[in-house]
Amino acid sequence: MNMSGLTAYCLTQPGAREDYPFGPEPLVMKVGPKMFALLSVGESGQPSISLKCDPELAYLLRQQYAAVKPGYHLNKQHWNTVVIDGTVPDEELRGMIDDSYALVTRSLTKADKEKLGLIR
Repeated sequence: MNMSGLTAYCLTQPGAREDYPFGPEPLVMKVGPKMFALLSVGESGQPSISLKCDPELAYLLRQQYAAVKPGYHLNKQHWNTVVIDGTVPDEELRGMIDDSYALVTRSLTKADKEKLGLIR
């Protein structure tokens, strides 16, 4: 999966939107006021995506894939940065995005959830 594919998939999540709070780079994907993904291109030109993750699962993913590292400039216990080098299957990447989105939406206020149509 490439950057445009990752961006497109992130935007399929209900209420997801693009934001650039740090300038033209990186692209931050938000739901309500909270970030669930951060997409960037490193100095080497290698794209990556940072995603929120349950700490135990984060550790297991880091053991399973060399491309999965502790979150770059993020809480290393709760965030993973995945280098997009083709070694992590697309299905796994989509699952990581889904999990990140779910973790973040759970922490939204009831009012934010209602605004986004996540609860009625």
